[in-house]
Amino acid sequence: MHILMYRWKAYNYRDIEQTFRLMGHTVDNIAQELLNYDIDPEFEGKIEALLQKNHYDMVFTVNYFGLISNSCQKMHVKYVSWSCDNPLISMYHESVYNACNYIFTFDKTNYLEFKAMGVEHIWYLPLAVDTNRLDAVLDAADDLQKYAGDISFVGSLYERNSYDKIKPVLPEYLLGYFDAVMEAQLNISGANMIEPLLTVDILEKLQQYFKLEKSEGSFSDLGLIFQTTVLGFKIAETERRRSLIELSKHYHVNIYSNSNVSDLIRAQYMGSVDYWGDMPKVFHASKINLNFTIPNIKSGIPLRVWDVLGAGGFLLTNYQAELPLYFTEGEDLVCFDGVEDLCEKAGYYLTHEEERKKIAQNGYRKVKERHSYVERINTIIETVSE
Repeated sequence: MHILMYRWKAYNYRDIEQTFRLMGHTVDNIAQELLNYDIDPEFEGKIEALLQKNHYDMVFTVNYFGLISNSCQKMHVKYVSWSCDNPLISMYHESVYNACNYIFTFDKTNYLEFKAMGVEHIWYLPLAVDTNRLDAVLDAADDLQKYAGDISFVGSLYERNSYDKIKPVLPEYLLGYFDAVMEAQLNISGANMIEPLLTVDILEKLQQYFKLEKSEGSFSDLGLIFQTTVLGFKIAETERRRSLIELSKHYHVNIYSNSNVSDLIRAQYMGSVDYWGDMPKVFHASKINLNFTIPNIKSGIPLRVWDVLGAGGFLLTNYQAELPLYFTEGEDLVCFDGVEDLCEKAGYYLTHEEERKKIAQNGYRKVKERHSYVERINTIIETVSE
């Protein structure tokens, strides 16, 4: 196949491109920052000129872009997308009904939602990991000791969230209500509490203070936008800070992040790490690696889970509904339910080295044997070819 890929900052873009090439496909790239995911006349003209000049079997993107779908529909070329974020606001767009689409999403709840809306060309496909690439990074590493530690967290603390910006203009009633909603979500693992609690009455009151800007063709609504881009990120910040503060009271915690960690005075701030070169070393050399799934991902397994297991790291993660579909809890990875449980399990596995190492080895072996990019790309190619 001759494939045109849109290149942007998605972490798994390179693994997917390399897998396409490994499987004998030809890949060309187009790269440009989009002004808008739904409409960008300059980019549309650029991609349509490429599609007219060359015979491409498909255009591929990580995540869905309505304007690329519309260009493919216009040029009669198949458009294949594979999401690694959820929910994608860009998917709530009338272009999802285009016949050219082959939409793959890693979150089963998201898949079922769009199926129920009548979107025919959508499939559920979990994410993956390239253990061969990670093995090569680790085999060549002569500085693993530099990244050794008891407990490591790699990621954002989401301190630049929209909720903190809007708080000063919200009335006391709405502030109290949203605080209660977020607290309820923080106390429930593996289920989304936000959506049902954003009632019609609450959203009508919110409209006075939060203006929804939508592109032409978009059918995203106030509830969706507010629960994901505002409350979801604030909940993620609260959960991560609370957990890291409590853990660092009892254990040695390393934090690798670009975020402001000045309030985490007991934790060790290690700066940020490169996804491709250094991050696998952190996962491999740390005794325990943490994953906190942002509540926007309703049931799916985020990329961080695959990254940690693929590097042979021991993973301590919040529960997600799809985890039991692929992993055995306590054998391949370990789940926690709340801060207290997290601290208790961290202490247990820090002092049970053989058990911890065996779980890490099981997780690594499982993703290597069953969840490679070759497996996933084969599924995509077979689906598109049929």
